[in-house]
Amino acid sequence: MRVRTDGQVDLTYCLNVHPGETWDENFAAIREKATAVRGLVAPGQAFGLGLRLSATAAVELIKPKRLKEFQDFLAAENLYVFTINGFPFGQFHNTAVKADVYAPDWRTKERLQYTILLAEILAELLPVGGVGSISTVPLSYKSWIKSDDDVAAMVRQLAETAAHLHMLTVGERYVTLALEPEPDCFIENTDELLAFFERWTPTAVRYIMSELGLSEAICTEIWRQHIGVCFDTAHAAVAFEDMVTSLERIRRAGVAIGKVQLSSALAVKPTPDALCRLAEFVDNVYLHQVKALGRDGKVTSFADLPDVLNAANIEHFQELRVHYHVPLFFQGEGDFRSTSDLLIGPFARFLQSGITPHVEIETYTFTVLPASLRPADLSEGIAEEFRWVMGNVFSSQ
Repeated sequence: MRVRTDGQVDLTYCLNVHPGETWDENFAAIREKATAVRGLVAPGQAFGLGLRLSATAAVELIKPKRLKEFQDFLAAENLYVFTINGFPFGQFHNTAVKADVYAPDWRTKERLQYTILLAEILAELLPVGGVGSISTVPLSYKSWIKSDDDVAAMVRQLAETAAHLHMLTVGERYVTLALEPEPDCFIENTDELLAFFERWTPTAVRYIMSELGLSEAICTEIWRQHIGVCFDTAHAAVAFEDMVTSLERIRRAGVAIGKVQLSSALAVKPTPDALCRLAEFVDNVYLHQVKALGRDGKVTSFADLPDVLNAANIEHFQELRVHYHVPLFFQGEGDFRSTSDLLIGPFARFLQSGITPHVEIETYTFTVLPASLRPADLSEGIAEEFRWVMGNVFSSQ
């Protein structure tokens, strides 16, 4: 749905909340679930979709007959697609995902080919003159990268993607590939994002020049147009970042903000009662990285939620920020809260200024939430997130 701000912004929710690894499963979720959500939040209005396609689903959808069927459905239902979540390559529900969500990473041809396939699908779905975005892994899981040679290989493949996006969309529509910083990944915060672009942009530009035979100035513009950032607010909160400051720094550095994902993490004071409640959020599916703020201002990292719950002297930390996407409307109380309040006020006003064309609600954890937080009806739970966003982030107040 289009939101009226100082600049046009498309708002949607990410379809990764609906289990499904084949295109038939994805299409069924759109027909049955996404249309139900639209009926609750924007009846009769054009409604944008944030697709999530596995590699398997993408191979199926690119077939001309399937793509035409989907295009006809979108037109008939007054739906449109403007963004794709290209982060999870394989199965994302009902299995132990954990760190496998980052594989294959940007060192591999599989990640490159998958992303280009998503771009080809999105280019077919965008209207002429349209702008699309694809979010992707922040290159790799940090512990997997051992040398500059690893980084150079990833940069080369990003540059190849940028060149392909330029050739695919030039003159008609364009697509931005948006790296999504995430805790414990190769790029996990704004400092690392900007350091990556500062150090590796010249290497990427040289590769694009060799591929396209264009000038350095033009190839620099191609890189900056087509490779940007997906700013996930839960991830930024876990990193204890001031979101407005981070987004201002990204914009000043000339890095395209392809998409902002609205999400909320857990903020917990490590009291006995709060830690007991936090234990209810342990699951075997997703990785829930934790950053613990010490009383000296230093931040300690824990790879997953059980690691912090089993740590000695955890009560000595000031606050734990947990990478667990909880519903935006959940605020909590006392020592056990969410970070959704960080999306109100200065951040909301900054987002309304039009810093990005795409905003996506991304709470994919409804199926693993503790029973007390799980909505009886998923569509109604998603609709409640939209209402919270419209009342708090895109409010006219």
